[in-house]
Amino acid sequence: MPNAENWQGDVLRDLRGGAQPPAQGQPGPPQQQPAAGPAGQAPAPGAPAPAHGHPQAHQVPGGGQQTAGPQGAGPQGAPAYGYPPQGRPYPEAQPQQPQQPHPQAAYAAAGHGQRTRTPDSKPAVDRQLSGTGRKPRHGEPFSARALRAVRRTVSSSAAREVAEATRAAELLQQPVTTGRQIAVTSIRGGAGKSTVAALLGTTYAHYRQDPVLFVEADPALGSLPIRLGAESLRWTTGDVADIVEPQMSLLDITGYLVQLRDNAWLLPGSQGQIGAMLDTRSYERAMVALRRYFGVAIVDCETLPAEVARVALSASQARVLATPATLDGVSSTFAVLQWMKGLPPHMLASTAVVITEQAPHCGVDLADAVRTLEAAGPSVHVLPYDRHLADGGRIRTELLAHSTRQTASRLAADVFQLSQKRH
Repeated sequence: MPNAENWQGDVLRDLRGGAQPPAQGQPGPPQQQPAAGPAGQAPAPGAPAPAHGHPQAHQVPGGGQQTAGPQGAGPQGAPAYGYPPQGRPYPEAQPQQPQQPHPQAAYAAAGHGQRTRTPDSKPAVDRQLSGTGRKPRHGEPFSARALRAVRRTVSSSAAREVAEATRAAELLQQPVTTGRQIAVTSIRGGAGKSTVAALLGTTYAHYRQDPVLFVEADPALGSLPIRLGAESLRWTTGDVADIVEPQMSLLDITGYLVQLRDNAWLLPGSQGQIGAMLDTRSYERAMVALRRYFGVAIVDCETLPAEVARVALSASQARVLATPATLDGVSSTFAVLQWMKGLPPHMLASTAVVITEQAPHCGVDLADAVRTLEAAGPSVHVLPYDRHLADGGRIRTELLAHSTRQTASRLAADVFQLSQKRH
């Protein structure tokens, strides 16, 4: 019969091969303290029983008891219940290896696959100023439109206009193998470069089947979003430069752009805040990633000689210089053309100049200004005064003067041809 005071020895004998208990009155084998396992150490004699729900010993088949730990073994030839057989030590716990992060997770954590902050959408025009604009006017007065309609009925000018429009449409609808990039800039602010960029892109979007992209590379409070009628702005050129990846589809790309009419899209340069910056590396990353999705990309650049504007001019297939119909404007543009003669020949050969009339009566002889600028090498166009453009709001093509629409079509066809030539 087991000795109540030496119950630990009885348990060990049962676990060590079913040894017979010593006869009563004979001294038993020396008692050994069981090794402590991961679950804890064996209690000392006289220790209180474990709390309910935390058993210290488990019942072993055959009537014996087993201490709670992985060190014990069952009777000879049979493994202890729930533990490996005798002679096969319980495997030691292996140190946990640090889990390697998933490549995509590491890529995103490095800031390449996703942005940690999504900018809030902001209106293109502050809501406090949304009611200040008046009803848009037509580009030419009613009397001028009526007189032109009478002249068309009594002359053959209508047929000539139709033929000219057909030729322009044929040029504008030519397919491209790679996206054409056209940069629009000026020598100073207020020359009408954003207006010219909006007219060019709107004309391409009207005639072409492939998507057209407007890129505002002028973060210093540019007016291109207002000219195009954008209601809200979120992602900017600097933001998209860190987001766009080569594996993205056009549907993914357009999620970061502002949708316009006639399959056109806008990437603004800022959200109308002072202090927005755009460096040349961000501009280059954005343009290299985006141009393959669009047939034509119109870039509204900073004024010369800004660094981003110079990079945009050198990377584009065609260039447009906008100049006001003033003496200082024409003189400054002539100086820029002289500077461009020192650049590679294709730079000047693929450049067009637009003289914008911003008042009904300008202070220079337009014919003489055209001859002087054409002598420097580029083609020159005159954008006549238009009341609708002079208002400075959203450009609505149905309200443009007839002469403005004709000039925009000729300019767009000429610039598109320049972008297709191999200089």
